[in-house]
Amino acid sequence: MNSNWYKILMKAMGIKYGKNLCLKGVPVIFNKKGAEITIGDNCTVKSSFLSNLVGLYSRSIIVTRAPGAYVRIGDNVGISGATIYARKGIEIGDNTAIGGNVKILDNDFHPIDEEERVMLLKDPSGGDSNLVPAKPISIGKNCFIGCNSIILKGTVLGDGCVVGAGAVVSGTFEARSVIAGNPAKVIRK
Repeated sequence: MNSNWYKILMKAMGIKYGKNLCLKGVPVIFNKKGAEITIGDNCTVKSSFLSNLVGLYSRSIIVTRAPGAYVRIGDNVGISGATIYARKGIEIGDNTAIGGNVKILDNDFHPIDEEERVMLLKDPSGGDSNLVPAKPISIGKNCFIGCNSIILKGTVLGDGCVVGAGAVVSGTFEARSVIAGNPAKVIRK
């Protein structure tokens, strides 16, 4: 089922998307005021349980959480029940496949320091403060990110990288690397 009606809501939130966007099920897409979400041509966002038989745990979630944050998704990208959550920025290159239940998070959600966590709980802005560590993520063209992987803040994946299922990825990886494990490392090129 293509959720074309949701595209009206996306436009109202200032989300830009290209031709032939296919929404299978209803995603959760939220663009903070002063932030940017762009989705290229011929992209597919799967959010219903049966849209990917790997077993999706939730709908796809694409969120910008702070003014100035961005999520830029290239052309021909497929997303299956993934969470893409930006406080700084996340860039995903053309022809990249994001497997079921992947998390791409450019921030830690909470400070590591105990006192800063307590300050964040008392923050009247609802957690929009700069106390949360964040660094942009860049994912190159023609990448494949296996199901249940987690891409952490500051990660850079060169063109053609493959991330094995369940990997926890942090760091910079050269083009056409195969990355797996926790913590993820290059297992071959």
